[in-house]
Amino acid sequence: MSVSHITTHVLDAARGGPASGVAVQLLARDGDAWQQIAEAVTDADGRASQLGPERLAPGDYRLRFDTGAYFHAQGTPTFYPEAVLTFRVDEEHCHVPLLLSPFAYSTYRGS
Repeated sequence: MSVSHITTHVLDAARGGPASGVAVQLLARDGDAWQQIAEAVTDADGRASQLGPERLAPGDYRLRFDTGAYFHAQGTPTFYPEAVLTFRVDEEHCHVPLLLSPFAYSTYRGS
């Protein structure tokens, strides 16, 4: 099984573990608009490794995480109904982790 060009890993900092069941959309910039090209749900380890094609053209992309639905399912109020990360893709595999809590989130370029 191949891995997509873009992967993600969502960790729930408030619970101290992976965030499973988070819906994720991959979008590509199309001029001034954004077009959805793939979607996935994080697995039991909080990972989405099958999120779009194996190869993407260089350019600007977004990951949209449905954090509101994730926290609602746990009965936890949250300030952010979604987290949207915009980043640039080159020729290399791109791993974009999300560290999540009900009232904050952060990210970095993973390996």
